[in-house]
Amino acid sequence: MAATSNTLIVRTRSGEPQLVQERLPLPIPGKGQVQVKSKASIKMPLAMWAVLGCDFVGEVTKLGEGVTRLAKGDIIARLIWGGEIPSLGGYSEYTIADQNISFKVPKGIIREQASTVPLAAATAWLALFSKDCLNLDRSKAAGTSVLVWGGSSSVGLYTIQLASLCGFDVVTICSPHNADLVRSCGAKHVFDYNDAKVIEKIQEAAPGLKHIFDTIGNTSSSSISSRALGDRQGHLCTVRPGKANTEQVTSNTNVTDVLVWTAFLKDHRYAHFYWPAHKEDHRLSSELFEKLPLWLEQGKIQPNKSKVLHGLDLVPEGFQEYRDGVISAYKIVYEL
Repeated sequence: MAATSNTLIVRTRSGEPQLVQERLPLPIPGKGQVQVKSKASIKMPLAMWAVLGCDFVGEVTKLGEGVTRLAKGDIIARLIWGGEIPSLGGYSEYTIADQNISFKVPKGIIREQASTVPLAAATAWLALFSKDCLNLDRSKAAGTSVLVWGGSSSVGLYTIQLASLCGFDVVTICSPHNADLVRSCGAKHVFDYNDAKVIEKIQEAAPGLKHIFDTIGNTSSSSISSRALGDRQGHLCTVRPGKANTEQVTSNTNVTDVLVWTAFLKDHRYAHFYWPAHKEDHRLSSELFEKLPLWLEQGKIQPNKSKVLHGLDLVPEGFQEYRDGVISAYKIVYEL
């Protein structure tokens, strides 16, 4: 009998999507890939009808052709689009990792916290530096301000750390109880998003502001944050694919969006949107994943705080917390 892996799948039964556990054949690594036995995986609200899970930490169990950055036995954190390929996802005992979109978890970093890094950090990195997003020039970081709208979100926390690590002046908004957290990540100016004068205060703190990353992407976040540009031409990147909810931004705002899956060297579809394979985004992402182990080891990048749930049986509980809107400044991690 062929070896199998316990997986969490979304199936449609009686017209309704349901989470079920099934056993599927072990995935075989291709060129530049490794097979990984999962140890922990992050909850992400993604598509239905496939094996779920996007971030995970696990042990390399088999090498594909041409793998040089990883070795059998390595503990790695990796990004995968759970739900895109029917048989692959992080909510599975075994899955596949691309060696260029993975990093070795350094000693001293808790595995569950390491699993919070790949998707959120890669999203932040591409939003900041991809030519199709904010396209910030790292060689001219000194004195350049970046507004991170939603600093205490998972993506926001990594954006603050990566931008400040590269020398940019980070301005951000969050709730007062998360202010110390975002400051500890490197934010230079922190404002209460409920403050009626928050836009005026941002403009005063960063009078030359031209770059905004909206990590929230709700019906008002892009339109409100775009006002911080004042009369200047500027750029706003939204975390929402297809530039959703950006219809009301100011007329002097150039809008882009970030799709983390351009980290992989292949084309992608999301609903009716299409993104072609992007060599530069793949190169940028590979650079990030190569640098992450040292940055984590040196404490220059701090993983998100995590709440650990034990086993695939508790995945519905994690999704309910997301639906209830109770998650703040932490990620739900499943120990497998």
